[in-house]
Amino acid sequence: MPVPVVFLDRDGTINYDPGYLKDPRDVKLIEGTGAALKLLKDAGFTLLVVSNQSGIARGLITDDQVVSIHEKINNLLEKYYSVHIDRFFYCPHHESFSPPSECDCRKPATGLFMQAMSEYEIDLEKSFMVGDSQADILAAHNFGITSILVNTGNGREHISVLQEQNKMPKFTCSNLYESAKLIIKLKSGVSAC
Repeated sequence: MPVPVVFLDRDGTINYDPGYLKDPRDVKLIEGTGAALKLLKDAGFTLLVVSNQSGIARGLITDDQVVSIHEKINNLLEKYYSVHIDRFFYCPHHESFSPPSECDCRKPATGLFMQAMSEYEIDLEKSFMVGDSQADILAAHNFGITSILVNTGNGREHISVLQEQNKMPKFTCSNLYESAKLIIKLKSGVSAC
């Protein structure tokens, strides 16, 4: 049976982004993240991270370090909020690759979402993408799911770029917690307006 999914960006959406995060000791969840993910999980959503990690191609971080960051995020979520991310998907490529000729996974391309589709039966009409960047919103549009831009991370900077491109997110929220409350309202059929 198809499941509703909340796709999540990582840096700037779930955790603070110091730039090429590589040490698990530096992981700091954005306020409200744990409570947000618990609300979503309790409402029946599968939680999947889709993240661009070009630091790997740049030689600044390794795959093992990215995996250790993901483990730390889930350890914090499980310890303090009794919730976890179901799966982390990430693109290790540099943005100079031009999808789809060399890379089809770097957002705004949809390769990471397609990987998720190969593992989960996803109900696209009931799924969402929450992120803080232009790439997140464009990826949601390209994949055909509802987009939510958060004002944490790069969200405030990227809204003007999206306006110029006429590619506005379906919704804008102050953070992941406010996004989670909105998603649950929408799932229950309550108008967001």
